[in-house]
Amino acid sequence: MQRPLPRPAVLGYAAGSVGTGGFSTLPGLVLAYYLTDTLAVPALLASVVVVVPKVWDVLIDPLVGAHSDRDAATRAGRTRLMLLGALTLPLGFVGMFAVPTGLGPVAAGAWVLGCFVLATTSFSCFQVPYIALPADLTGDYAERTRVMAWRIAVLALAILLVGAGGPALRDAAGGGHRGYLVMALGIAVLLLAGMLATVAGTRRHLSSTRAAGSSTSALAGYRAGLAAWREERAYRTLLSVFVLQALASGVMLAAAQYVAAYTLGDQAALTFLFAALVAPALLVMPLWTRYAARRGKAGSLRVASLAFAAATLALVGMLWAPGWWVYLAVGVAGVAYAGMQLFPLAMLPDVISAAGRERGGAMSGLWTAGETTGLALGPVVVLVLLGLTGFRSSTAGEVLAQPTAASTAIVLAFSIVPAALVTSSLLLLRRYDEPALTTAPATRGLP
Repeated sequence: MQRPLPRPAVLGYAAGSVGTGGFSTLPGLVLAYYLTDTLAVPALLASVVVVVPKVWDVLIDPLVGAHSDRDAATRAGRTRLMLLGALTLPLGFVGMFAVPTGLGPVAAGAWVLGCFVLATTSFSCFQVPYIALPADLTGDYAERTRVMAWRIAVLALAILLVGAGGPALRDAAGGGHRGYLVMALGIAVLLLAGMLATVAGTRRHLSSTRAAGSSTSALAGYRAGLAAWREERAYRTLLSVFVLQALASGVMLAAAQYVAAYTLGDQAALTFLFAALVAPALLVMPLWTRYAARRGKAGSLRVASLAFAAATLALVGMLWAPGWWVYLAVGVAGVAYAGMQLFPLAMLPDVISAAGRERGGAMSGLWTAGETTGLALGPVVVLVLLGLTGFRSSTAGEVLAQPTAASTAIVLAFSIVPAALVTSSLLLLRRYDEPALTTAPATRGLP
C-alpha cells in the first residue's frame, strides 16, 4: 500500500473543482435563459450558440490531451497547460455576459458564441490535464477514492456557490445586462483563484512523480484517445455512462430557470432548486465513500443512478401540483447526484492505469470532450423542446405567458428526460468490468 498523499496535494487538487465546476455549471444554468429572456435570441438560434462551442470542444480536447501527455513525459508534470487555461478562462467567461447594449438578437448571439468558444478553449487547457492528474498523483486504488471524495466535496460547494450565488448576484445587481456582467465578474475571480490553487498545490508533488511516456504529435495523441476507446471496454463503457449522465444533468440544470419562472412562478426559486440539488453532496460525500468501500465503485454508481432516476421521474407531478414538495424530490436527486459525480471520476484513474498512464492525457481529453458535450447538449435539448412547442422569447424584465405545450415541455425537461437518460446509462453500466488493480485493505477516511 502506498503512502497517503500529503494533505496540501489533496486539497490543492480539489481546489481546481472551483474552476471546473463553476464554468461547467453557470453557463449551463443561465446561458440559455440569458439568450432567450435578456437578449431576445430565438430559442432555436440560441441552441446553435450553446452547441457550437462544444463541437469545438470535442475537436480540441484530445489534442490538448496529447500535449498534456508530452508535457508529462518531458517536463514531469501537466501544469503548464493548466496555468495557461487558468489565466485566460476568465477573459472569455466575462465576455460571454458582456454583450454591448443595442445589439440585435443575431449580433448578440454571435458575440456570445465567439466569447464562448474562447472560454471553452481555455477551459480545455485546464480541465483535460486536471482530469489526468489523479493517475499521476497516486497508484493506490483506495487513495484515488479519497482524493476524488475531496474533489467532489469541493465541487459540490463550488457548484452551490456559483449556481446559487451567481443568479443571486445577478438579481441583486438589478438583472438585465448589468446584472449578468456583475455576476460574470464576481464568478470569474472565484474561478481564477481555484484553478491557480491547483497549479500551486500539485506542481511540487508531480515533480517527483515523473510520468512515463514519449513525445508524440498532437494528431497521434488524438488517435491514442480513440484507440483507447476501441480497445479498452471498461473505458468505453464508463465514458458512455458518464456522457449520458452529464447530458441528464445538463438538461435538468438548463430547465431549472424555466421551472422557477414559469412553473413555480418565481425566478428567485432557482436558488432554492439549485441548493436542493447540490447542497446534499456536502453532507453525504463521506457516506458515499464508505458505502463504496463495501460495495465497490461500480455497484455504488448503480445505486446512485437508480435513486436519481426515481427522484427525477417523480417531478413530473409538477404538471398537476407544483409546490413545496418539489424541493424535497430535488433534494433526493441531489443525494444521488453526489454519487453520480464521485464514482465515475474515481473509476477513471483505475481505467487509465490499467490501459497505461502514457495515454492518460489522450484518454482524459476524450473524457472531457464527452463530459462537456453532454453538459452543453443539455441546454440544446431544452431550447429545441421550447422552440418546437412555441416558447415566446423576450427581453429583460418580461415574463410572458407561454403556450400550454411549452409549459409542459419545461416540466418534462426537468423530470422525464433526465430520468430516461440515466436509466439508459444503467443499461450500459452492466457491461463495465472492474480493471484488475491492487486494492488497498481499507478505504481511508477524509483527511
